[in-house]
Amino acid sequence: MNFWETITGSDLTREWKAFEARAEALPADYRPAWDQIKGHLFPYADFTGRNLMPILDAALGLLEEASADRQSIHEVLGDDIPGFCAALAGGEGARTYRDRWREQLNRNVARKLGRLGG
Repeated sequence: MNFWETITGSDLTREWKAFEARAEALPADYRPAWDQIKGHLFPYADFTGRNLMPILDAALGLLEEASADRQSIHEVLGDDIPGFCAALAGGEGARTYRDRWREQLNRNVARKLGRLGG
């Protein structure tokens, strides 16, 4: 990856298109699960989403292997897709972008109140 690709995000676009092409090859009952996985993982993304690319690749690889083994989606992911995604992202309690924004807002408010009260 070169500097220009990093700045423009063209490398991410290319990877994303490759993921979607792989997902299209999955059986029809797997595709909604893939969409749910993407939706539940996005809150764990950093500003660019680069941190999710290896996680999404691994999740899609798991779905591809399971479909090749003719396993049902329920056998692979169970009933708790949000829990599965939280585990992929670093375990229950992993910080989301909302958590980071909340902490930043609290720091800013505390700093402002400290100036006003001091």
